[in-house]
Amino acid sequence: MSTSDPVRTEVVRTPDAPLTLDEAPPRTLGLGANLGLWANLGVSLLLPVAAVFVVLPGRPLAVTLGAIVVGAVVGSLLLGAVAAAGAREGVPGMVLLRGLLGRRTSWLPTAFNLVQCIGWATFEIVIIAEAAARVLDAPRWPFVVAAGVLATLMALRPLGVVRVLARYAVWAALAAVAYLFVQVLAEPLPPLEGGGATSFWTAADIVIALPVSWLPLAADYTRHARSARAAGVGAGVGYGLATVVMFTLGVLALAAYGSAGFDVIDALLAVPLGALAVLVLVAVELDEAFANLYSTAVSAQNVVARLDRRVLAVGVGVVATLLALTLDVAAYEPFLFLIGAVFVPLAGVLIAAYWLTPRGGWDTSDTAPARPLYLLPWAAGFVAYQLTLPTYFPGPGAGWTAWWSARQADLGIDPGNGWSASLVGLAVAVVLAVPLVLRGRRQGIRA
Repeated sequence: MSTSDPVRTEVVRTPDAPLTLDEAPPRTLGLGANLGLWANLGVSLLLPVAAVFVVLPGRPLAVTLGAIVVGAVVGSLLLGAVAAAGAREGVPGMVLLRGLLGRRTSWLPTAFNLVQCIGWATFEIVIIAEAAARVLDAPRWPFVVAAGVLATLMALRPLGVVRVLARYAVWAALAAVAYLFVQVLAEPLPPLEGGGATSFWTAADIVIALPVSWLPLAADYTRHARSARAAGVGAGVGYGLATVVMFTLGVLALAAYGSAGFDVIDALLAVPLGALAVLVLVAVELDEAFANLYSTAVSAQNVVARLDRRVLAVGVGVVATLLALTLDVAAYEPFLFLIGAVFVPLAGVLIAAYWLTPRGGWDTSDTAPARPLYLLPWAAGFVAYQLTLPTYFPGPGAGWTAWWSARQADLGIDPGNGWSASLVGLAVAVVLAVPLVLRGRRQGIRA
C-alpha cells in the first residue's frame, strides 16, 4: 500500500489547502513557488540574531563563514530529502511518519512537534514585536498582539499566502538584505574576539539546527508540490542559500559594529536607513509565525483527521499570542533546541527507511501497523547527540545538563570534544536503521 487511502478516496478541488485529511491536497506549487517559499522562510531575523553563537572568537572570519556553509549544506540536504518524500506521498509531515512508525506510534513525534511548533510560533512573535518596538521606540505588547492576529489570519489560507510570499515578499526581503550587506561591507571588519562557538563543528551545529527545525513541517507544504524534484530542490536550495546569507549577514554586522557593544539587531539599526530595512524584515518574519501556526494545526490532524485546520489554527494562534505576552521565551529557547535535537536522529531514520523502501511500499493509511523497532535507532541517535553535546539548560533545568555531563565523565567523553552533535546523532541513527530496513526487505515485510 502506498500513501494514505482515505486522503485520496475523495478528490475535492479547492483553491487552498484542504481543511481536513479526508480531502486531497491540490498540486499547485512548481519549482519557482517552492524556491520562493523556502527562501522566504529562510530570510528570518532569528538567523542573524543567532550568529553570535556561530562566531569562533580569535579565529579568522573565513573559518566562521566556512562553518556556516557546511552547516547550511548538511541541514538543507536533510530538509530537501524529507521535502521530496512529502511531495511523492502527498501527505503532511506527521502523516508521512506513519510509514516509518505506524499510525498510532507516529503520535509520539506528533506530540513533540506540537510543542515545537507552538514554541517556535511564540518565539517568532516575540522576535517580530521586539524588533518593531526597537525600531519605533514603542511598547512591545501591541506588536505582539498585531503579529499574533496577522499570523493567524495567514494560517487560514496557507496556499494563497505561499503564492504571495513566492511572488512578492521574497523580493522585498532580498532587497532589504542586499542593502544591509552593502552597508555592512562598507565598514571595516576587524577580527571578532567574542563569540559563543567553541569549535568549527559546534558552530556548524547551530547552523544545522535551523533547517532541521523545519524537517517535521516540510511535507505540510511540499505535499502541494507538482513533483518531488520541485519540492526537494526548492526546499534544499531555497532554505540553504537563505541560511548562508542570513547567518553571514549577522556575523558581518557583529564584526562591523560589535565593538560598540551592540547585539545584532542594534548593529543592523546602526546602518544608515537600517531601521527601514529591519522593518521590511520584520514584516517578512510573519511568514515564520504563520508557518508554525499552520503546521501545528496540520500536525494535530494526524491524530484526528477530520478536525478543521481553521479552527485549530485560530486556537493555536491565541495560545501563542498569550504565551508571547506572558512568558520569558528566552528561557524557553533551550527547550526548543532540545526538541530540535529530537528530530535530527528521527530525520536520519526516516530518510534511510524511506529511500530504501521500494516505491509504493510506504504505508501512511489509517491502518498503518505499529513498527516500534524504529524507535530504537531514533532513541540511540538522541542519546548519542546528548553525550556529544548536552543541551544547556540554566536555572531549574540545569539538572538535565548536569546529568548528561556526568554520563560524559562516566564514559570518558571530553566535554570540549568539538564534535558535531548533529552529525554524530544522525550517523548513529542511520547506521542502526539501515539493517532494520534491509531485514524487512529480505523478509518481504516492513520491520
